[in-house]
Amino acid sequence: MNEYTIAVVDDDPNIRHLVEAYLIKENYRTVGLGSAEEAWELWTSSPPDLWVLDIMLPGMDGYELCRRIRSDAEVPIIMISAKDEEVDKILGLELGGDDYLVKPFSPRELVARVKRQLRRWYRLHAANETAAPVAAPIVVEVGSLRVYPEERRAYWGGAELELTFKEYTLLQVLAEHPNRAFTREELLMLVWGDDYFGSDRAVDHLIKRLRKKAEQLPIESVWGHGYRLRADGGIQP
Repeated sequence: MNEYTIAVVDDDPNIRHLVEAYLIKENYRTVGLGSAEEAWELWTSSPPDLWVLDIMLPGMDGYELCRRIRSDAEVPIIMISAKDEEVDKILGLELGGDDYLVKPFSPRELVARVKRQLRRWYRLHAANETAAPVAAPIVVEVGSLRVYPEERRAYWGGAELELTFKEYTLLQVLAEHPNRAFTREELLMLVWGDDYFGSDRAVDHLIKRLRKKAEQLPIESVWGHGYRLRADGGIQP
């Protein structure tokens, strides 16, 4: 069996079983779930390596489940839905989804996207784990912000920030280049990888999450361009 476990969350058993059958054929382990509540239980007890997540679910919907998972970690999430309006896709990607597929879809296409997400995401992690420590500075300081690349830790005003993989990566990129204005496209490539498929609004959502975790962090919006971290360090926390 493949080393990866895929959770398929859909209240339609026919769709769920069909998707699982195609994934099992590719030697993935699967867990089928009919509600977001069951999925959240799985997340807290035995988290999978990737989620195939339906948006329209009874009780808690897929958007809320995606938001909860994303507040904890950056595991790949492929959202599926009968909703094909652009606003629905943007919302799903803003909440942290890595891909969005509209029903009815080809199971083979879904499997291809699962493979792509796993290759992209776990390649980024492997590259980070095998990088030579000497290639990174011991500490990056911008005002009251301190970033330790070798440890992947960040401190704001002396307190350690609890950051997900992407949140930390984005903060490190900005901290290593204070006052430089990055476009959203540049940040997508540096944080998500150059083969990311999705809206650049995902950058805006990640910035919002960082600002919530460190309210006075001097990340500024550059109108019509992107974001920068002010070199003066902003207001002291």
